[in-house]
Amino acid sequence: MNAKLLFSAAALALATAMPAAAQDAGSWSISLGIATVDPKTDNGNLAGANATIDSSTRPTITGEYFVYKNVGIELLAAVPFEHNVSLNGTEAASTKVLPPTLSLQYHFANSSAFTPFVGVGVNYTVFYDSDSPLGDIDIENSWGLAGHLGVDYAFDENWAIRLDARWIGIESDVTLNGADIGKVEVDPLVYGVSVVYNF
Repeated sequence: MNAKLLFSAAALALATAMPAAAQDAGSWSISLGIATVDPKTDNGNLAGANATIDSSTRPTITGEYFVYKNVGIELLAAVPFEHNVSLNGTEAASTKVLPPTLSLQYHFANSSAFTPFVGVGVNYTVFYDSDSPLGDIDIENSWGLAGHLGVDYAFDENWAIRLDARWIGIESDVTLNGADIGKVEVDPLVYGVSVVYNF
């Protein structure tokens, strides 16, 4: 094997074996990115009409603290998402949403630049500034379970890019002019891309 071929093989081996960012106990990571909240297609029945909720895309931030090697506790926060609610295809309300989510996550250690991870957690969704031409509408805040999976691609020991997806259980009672009109079922998938800094 000549020197050029040997050098090329060594470079390829180093590139594919790039170590992932350190995820030892006591380390942290933060990420800044953008995410789309995509509610499921059937969002319940309100006042006898079929409800549908549109998608919303906003900036997000996460912080994760590693309590054990490869095991972290992550908090997701975001700029408020804004959703429109339609009844039988006619727009009937709008609302702003904050969905902070706390997750316990496991990052699969390997020798490549790719580090997949999975997580489970709890979500608390806050609905506010809800508005409707039909009257005074109120959407109750919601507690629910959340699932998370994704992969990080490390550029070096500190920086990575992340692709991830979450499922969040969100179901809320809705009142109009003080009267109960049903339950809205959001249960969205949340797709995101972000830049991660590990330290």
